[in-house]
Amino acid sequence: MILDDLVAATSERLELCKKKVTFEELKLLSRQSKSKGLAESFKQNLRADGLSVIAEVKQASPSKGIIVNEFPYLEIAKEYQAAGVSAISVLTEEKYFHGKLEYLREIAQKSELPILRKDFVIDPYMIYEARAAGATLILLIVAILSDEQLNEYLELARDLGMEAIVEVHNHHELTRALNTDAAIIGINNRDLTNFKVSLETTCKLSALVPENRLVISESGIQSGKDITYLQDNARINGVLVGEYLMRAKNKKDTILKMKG
Repeated sequence: MILDDLVAATSERLELCKKKVTFEELKLLSRQSKSKGLAESFKQNLRADGLSVIAEVKQASPSKGIIVNEFPYLEIAKEYQAAGVSAISVLTEEKYFHGKLEYLREIAQKSELPILRKDFVIDPYMIYEARAAGATLILLIVAILSDEQLNEYLELARDLGMEAIVEVHNHHELTRALNTDAAIIGINNRDLTNFKVSLETTCKLSALVPENRLVISESGIQSGKDITYLQDNARINGVLVGEYLMRAKNKKDTILKMKG
């Protein structure tokens, strides 16, 4: 399983989606979806003192397979909100993460929190899709996009009242991200070409991010100790935590302990 496989699967899914709902129909739907003005408040939360937690809703991953058999996604999101997280990330990639856009749509309807569409965005169609479903945030992965696409998709997200987390894994990708006007840099501790994880990735790259950009550490965070390590050795405004929370029996208590 490598990044190319994930992109290929996304491309196949995208073609099917475009046959069901035309681009023009989707644009109309996205404009009808009311923006709650949460993108700016999310950035303000990241800038505030204390660590912001983005809690992820996902059933599976390519590296671990099925994480949980029972998947009451609405209850999980409700528990996350009760724990005071800053945002909820929802996997919508179907083949390898067992995600669905419908999960995001339903969670967005029930929650007042910003919702991140976690997927492999490779086409403007997916950004309109995210907006129509109620997302506040999208993920833009530098490794799978050209510089032109990065700038175009950032602008489109903001035009639709959303914000983007621009994800990087190495120095070259970070340089490209910083050449855009991305407000939020997501540093993925997992190498998507081989799925190996190292928190050192955040430590090294965050030191190169200017103070006027916000930093979120993603992947491989398995405990409060990991968060303490990142806070002591990296410049971060928030963390995105998925598998660790999905496996936790009491998600609210786990989040509160993580936040200290």
